[in-house]
Amino acid sequence: MDSSELQTKRTLRFSFLDGIFASGMVGFVQDYLTPFLILLGATARQIGALNAFPNLFASLIQLKSADLVERTKSRRKLFTVTVFLQALMLLPMAFIAFKQTATPAIFIILVVLFTCFGALATPAWASLMSNLVANDQRGQYFGWRNKTLGFVTVGAAFIAGFILQQMKRTNIFYGFAVLFTCAFCFRMVSWFFLTKMHEPLLRQDDKDRFTFFEFLARIKESNFAQFVLFVSLMNFSVNLASPFFAVLMLRELGFSYFLYAIITVTATLTVNATISRWGRHADKVGNLKIIRLAAPLIGTLPMLWIINRHPLFLFFIQILSGFAWAGFNLCTMNFIYDAVTPEKRTRCIAYFNVLNGIALCCGALLGGFLLQKLPALFGYRILMLFLISSLLRISVALLIPQRLKEVRPVKEIKSAQLFFSMIGIRPLV
Repeated sequence: MDSSELQTKRTLRFSFLDGIFASGMVGFVQDYLTPFLILLGATARQIGALNAFPNLFASLIQLKSADLVERTKSRRKLFTVTVFLQALMLLPMAFIAFKQTATPAIFIILVVLFTCFGALATPAWASLMSNLVANDQRGQYFGWRNKTLGFVTVGAAFIAGFILQQMKRTNIFYGFAVLFTCAFCFRMVSWFFLTKMHEPLLRQDDKDRFTFFEFLARIKESNFAQFVLFVSLMNFSVNLASPFFAVLMLRELGFSYFLYAIITVTATLTVNATISRWGRHADKVGNLKIIRLAAPLIGTLPMLWIINRHPLFLFFIQILSGFAWAGFNLCTMNFIYDAVTPEKRTRCIAYFNVLNGIALCCGALLGGFLLQKLPALFGYRILMLFLISSLLRISVALLIPQRLKEVRPVKEIKSAQLFFSMIGIRPLV
């Protein structure tokens, strides 16, 4: 093994250790921002804003991500600085939870800053990682990585739910203060390992630079641009409803924090259990084939919540959700790695995130607005919103992916064969 291979192996090890602690932070924070806002007495529009504005500002700020990499001449320098700033944003969150002084607006501003700093780091980190893993091993490697780190996220989320349930007996605000403080500690350790990563040399020419509007101008002719449009429309449809699952469980159905945690992390556990298998299949049959299978399944999920809202039934819905989202999310990112040259990756990932962030923002804002106007379905307005979201998801999932093209040679397979292989009836890999 030569020195460059040793460096790559060492960097991947540091990246994995960073991922362990970053996943711990995610577990303590990700699914508990909306519950904390509910605790502060937020309205439906404020809950929509919590899920809209962080995505909007985080996406817009990524327009400068590639330019900052060129200016600093280092992807590692950019993501280590922004991750450090992201960690600092957790301290005022912990403080206001401890002091019980924040309004929903103040908390939303802090979440916007927290999300923006994390978003600035993402394109540069993803570009660097894509240089370290061979093309024909990305599905398997990132499947294994995401699976392992996902278990850390689940463990942290379970612990967070247990802490909140116990602190509810005394002062639930102190419970959230503990969560945000733990998340800060985890992110700082994550930042330490990021600083140890080695950055491969990346040469860039003028031909690799193009503006966001030049990217949009090619949306009719570019396979990649159409793929970005598809994912953005899918995320818009998803985010019409997704901010309000927590509202339905905690406010409308009266679930405890621990039951909420169990139902929420069930999907993550399923993602972890299936993502490696999705990755192995993606290396063989391509990313688009899996996306075409997973997207319609994602479309049906809100409809299942309309059918029944018993915790046991929701548990099985979350298993299906984790199964579908594991394949969709893994193959979405891997398709970008396949479709874009290394020199353009930071910029293309940033533009991908810009459009998706805008779509997520618009979806959440529209969902918060509609929730106050829609008629009730089976006694809940949220369920009518779920129905609209489901119909839009299915429409996007069935219409657009068929026009997209795979960007590397893959094995031809029918969707039914892929599904049966994934669930182990007729394994292909």
